[in-house]
Amino acid sequence: MDLQLRVNERVVDRDFKYYIFDWDDNILMMPTRIHLEKLQPDGSWAPHAVSTALFAVIRRDTVNYRPPQNNWELAFREFRDRGECPAEAFLQDTRTAINAVLEGEVPPAPSFETFRRTLTEGRLFAIVTARGHASDTLRKGVQLFMEMVLTVAEREEMMANLRGYRYAYDGLHNFGSDDEEIDYYLSLNRYHAVTSPTFKEWMADGSPGGVVGSSEERKQFAIRDFVEHIVHILQRTGEPLRRPVSVGFSDDDPANVVAVEEYIRTTLSRHFPGVKFVVYDTSDPDTAKGRKIVVSGQLNLF
Repeated sequence: MDLQLRVNERVVDRDFKYYIFDWDDNILMMPTRIHLEKLQPDGSWAPHAVSTALFAVIRRDTVNYRPPQNNWELAFREFRDRGECPAEAFLQDTRTAINAVLEGEVPPAPSFETFRRTLTEGRLFAIVTARGHASDTLRKGVQLFMEMVLTVAEREEMMANLRGYRYAYDGLHNFGSDDEEIDYYLSLNRYHAVTSPTFKEWMADGSPGGVVGSSEERKQFAIRDFVEHIVHILQRTGEPLRRPVSVGFSDDDPANVVAVEEYIRTTLSRHFPGVKFVVYDTSDPDTAKGRKIVVSGQLNLF
């Protein structure tokens, strides 16, 4: 083993704890806007751009709000990759949102610190968002968060943990550069934008009858994919599961929270009886870290 590098061999004694995060208003308060039209007192319609937080409240009010030209793609045009540099707009919004937190202009979103700790500890995670970006765009956003938010000490701790996992579970004694190890770590995680064309095609291929379903159903599909993914990774280590596996899910949209909670109760908990699930409803900004809903087990994830 390279004795010049810090390797945290104690990660082998850690619990098997993993996380699924919504992005907007959960990890970051993004400045991205949804473009709608709002009904005026005289019966006309006027352009009306709203935040994702407000949209979660009004999205079922079809009497007073509608997409431009009745086209939802136009409404969500800022949530899609476009142009010659498809990730540029998302990364710029991510940078703006992070700077607002770092400069004290806004408080951190409910899962900001949990995501920060997840990265520092080198734990596996999934980003599951209703955006329509490519997976690589979301991954670049995570890397930008890592670069901007983690302190020097936190980055050093993260690297020691990542090397520790590689040593304990991959049998690695000689490590790559920091960039190479981070790239490997990021490749182990999942990045699902459930309204992207790629995700829809992938879900259609894996669903009976090729049904894609609602945004909530797509998130359920993405969550199951991540749970199956971590179970396969644990099985690949060749070791018996010495401790319970736990998965925490956080989302700011109450409709998603209800749908995911029901999905876990009726489906996931039956297919994965050894996994403990906890759901966090982060829709109320006045509730630190969100409202905890224990679906299976009593493990405190956050």
